[in-house]
Amino acid sequence: MDVLKSCKYFSSISIWLFLKSNSALVLPVAEGWLPIWQLTVASAAVFNAVQNYATLKLTQRLYARTPHLVNPLQARAFGTWTMTSAVIRAYAAYHIHEKTIYDICIISYLIAFSHFTSELLIFKTAKLNGPVTSPLIVASVSMVWMILQYDFYLSKA
Repeated sequence: MDVLKSCKYFSSISIWLFLKSNSALVLPVAEGWLPIWQLTVASAAVFNAVQNYATLKLTQRLYARTPHLVNPLQARAFGTWTMTSAVIRAYAAYHIHEKTIYDICIISYLIAFSHFTSELLIFKTAKLNGPVTSPLIVASVSMVWMILQYDFYLSKA
């Protein structure tokens, strides 16, 4: 079994078991689904960041028009950005009523959306496939959701 697959399998099971037995300890306490969504997106970002350090395979699928341009340095830089995004979004999940972190989180989605859109439409390194569609959907849905819920979460500060 390939290291990435076994890591993904193990982490999925261990995360599920941990959440099942300790849900009150790890889930955000703020009302609504947005904090849980932020934590879910952050968790997926951690996996994506780790895979950028482990292999070029998935990153090459993202930049499918120019996979030869994906190199270890670029993948690690992308992994570092993705881990930074994960931290921002996880922090937002637990501090959803803090204006500064809420705003930074929205901006992080805007940066991600801008990156993938520019790679798709301007630089033409990506093509509209699953690996690019997914972050575009997550970023746009998250931005819109956060903007629509802005007053709801920040009025409780």
